[in-house]
Amino acid sequence: MHEKKVTWLELFYDLLFVAAVSKATHVLLHVEHHLISAEHLLKYVLIFIPIWWAWVGQSVYNNRFGRDSHGQRAFMAIELFFVLIMTASLDVDFDANYVPFFVGYIGLRLLTIIQYQLSKRSETGHKRHTAHFFGTYLWLGIAVSACSLFFDSWTRYILLYAGILLDISIPLIGRHTLRKTPIHTAHLLERFALFTLILLGESVISMLAVLQSNHFTASSVVFAVLAFVLVIAIWWQYFENVERHLDKSRQTAGQTIIYGHLFIFFSLSMIAASIQLLMQNELDYPYMVVFTFGSALLYCLSVMFVFHKYKFDHLKTPNKTLALMIGLLVLLLTANLLIETSPHIILGELTLFFVWFARKTV
Repeated sequence: MHEKKVTWLELFYDLLFVAAVSKATHVLLHVEHHLISAEHLLKYVLIFIPIWWAWVGQSVYNNRFGRDSHGQRAFMAIELFFVLIMTASLDVDFDANYVPFFVGYIGLRLLTIIQYQLSKRSETGHKRHTAHFFGTYLWLGIAVSACSLFFDSWTRYILLYAGILLDISIPLIGRHTLRKTPIHTAHLLERFALFTLILLGESVISMLAVLQSNHFTASSVVFAVLAFVLVIAIWWQYFENVERHLDKSRQTAGQTIIYGHLFIFFSLSMIAASIQLLMQNELDYPYMVVFTFGSALLYCLSVMFVFHKYKFDHLKTPNKTLALMIGLLVLLLTANLLIETSPHIILGELTLFFVWFARKTV
């Protein structure tokens, strides 16, 4: 399989998703009665999933069929406009911006499907069958979501997200077909790594917010230093594995990478929010501990799940070591629930854990 490189237009495409990711993360900063309400947690998930899937849809198409032609550039340029519409509509007040959100998201999906239909005409063999599969069945999710326009209240959202979930499940249903047209593993890993950088950037924004809101006090500077080391440790662990430890010659449908990264992205967004929430110290203590360590636990589990499948056999982290790392994180969570400590100590514990986690898994 020939080497496939990320294009400049793909990088520009990612850039427009920065604001969308930032808006989703900001939902987690809504603290009411010393908690992040269940409503805001749910809205965070409901905002984040369409962002992720809209980005995945075009990225996977480019991976299998992208040629960086003038025609494809035109399609992606139009998609960028729909990204702007979708991003501008993202808000915790769903009802007020429902129509522009629908137009932005469905517009992105429609353009991707049209590209599959066009590829079906030009491709042969298994690639033709794969383009036919996506170009035919991805319409189902859009049709279900489109029915939401005829309803109000909760029925509207049930139909919208039922369509999105159906859309997300289509590649899983067609897994056997997609294996015959494997993804370009190196290219797909690079695409998801670039989006991971966007999520790490949210933690950088959180550090800036901590320093600016506290006017560079000694306490805020120490906190920012700890947060910085934490982010560097996560960066080191993730990108060292992607660059040196993963077998990029493996030919698969790529679904471990695609769906596993949803939880990596969730966790990095939650860690970014945790940095600000810890310093603000407005959450109930038990809630703050569970949210912070739960974010870290989700990252560790999801990143180990994704990387384990693609790591060279001689570089795989032993299962006993993985179990020890998860056990230690759970132990830290439990200890901090039993013994109340300051946000600086919690962040320090988390930072030391991720430094150790990076050393053990790299």
